[in-house]
Amino acid sequence: MFDWIADPNIWAALITLTALEIVLGIDNIIFISIIAGKLPPEQQPKARQLGLAGAVVTRLALLGSVFWLARLTDPLFTLFGEGFSIRDLVLIGGGLFLIAKSTFEIHGSLEVEDHDSPTIPRTISMSAVITQIMILDVVFSLDSVITAIGMADTLWVMATAIIIAVGVMLAFAGIISDFVHEHPTIKMLALSFLVLIGTALVAEGLDFHIPKGYIYFAMAFSFFVEMLNLRIRKQRLAARKTKG
Repeated sequence: MFDWIADPNIWAALITLTALEIVLGIDNIIFISIIAGKLPPEQQPKARQLGLAGAVVTRLALLGSVFWLARLTDPLFTLFGEGFSIRDLVLIGGGLFLIAKSTFEIHGSLEVEDHDSPTIPRTISMSAVITQIMILDVVFSLDSVITAIGMADTLWVMATAIIIAVGVMLAFAGIISDFVHEHPTIKMLALSFLVLIGTALVAEGLDFHIPKGYIYFAMAFSFFVEMLNLRIRKQRLAARKTKG
């Protein structure tokens, strides 16, 4: 019953997926702050908390729907001698979605342009803010839900990672947002992970299985190298200030 406690793959999936969900949720936090900013200051924290709490429910429902679709393995049609099921189509479509979204995000991060903030009515009620937050979270969390499907095979692991990530975002939204903005390479690394996961999903949909252990190792190694880079850059910056 508790065999999962000793399963390193379960823990690797949970830790890695939770970290990715947190990084991928930064943009959601920023946009939610913009929406909640139209309320009086004393109501903004409550709006963010209620909105994110409601978003957990909608995100878990979306996760359950996509996970259920990914279980349908009976072939619908055959193409070039290869049978394709609803599961295959979900995996291929989700993988292509992750690759496309990540590519556009990377392009947008590299291109220095001025973008106007979303236009939001100046007079808005608490219920309207919470509704907007929940709807936007469903739209923006599609990538994280598909990422969860690609990273883990067990539904409770995916759901737990999402709940932990949202809880961490609620508690440390400001700190996390500041860290990612201060170190944009962290977000770039997360986006590159999405390209990797998207490729693995497409391969899985085409019956080319890539062991998830390889993916975990590649991501962990890349993250470790990036942490070393951040440390080196920090030391060099400190040395320059000392010389200056």
